[in-house]
Amino acid sequence: MTHIDTTTIWIIILGLAVGSFALRFTFIGIVGDRPMPAWLLRHLRYTAVAIVPALIAPLVVWPTATEGQPDVPRMTAAAVTLAVGIVTKNVIAAIFSGAATLYGLLYLLG
Repeated sequence: MTHIDTTTIWIIILGLAVGSFALRFTFIGIVGDRPMPAWLLRHLRYTAVAIVPALIAPLVVWPTATEGQPDVPRMTAAAVTLAVGIVTKNVIAAIFSGAATLYGLLYLLG
């Protein structure tokens, strides 16, 4: 492991802090008191729908528990979750059925 200079670390931390503040201030401080256009509001409705799969997909396709190798329990649980979600249109039922499938197959296949 290489040693990183303390000055470099602090420059990176300060740069990330300024960038994060600038990004948030743009929307809260500058644009926050203006009405957003209808086309932007229409697209923002899909933000949560896009974020959840982006968080879950790496855990299914490259799971840390199997050192990055896809396995049957996780792929099956993802398929069951998707199928139950599409059929029932119920997020809670999809989550619980996927979790039950994952833990059941992990127990059975060991």
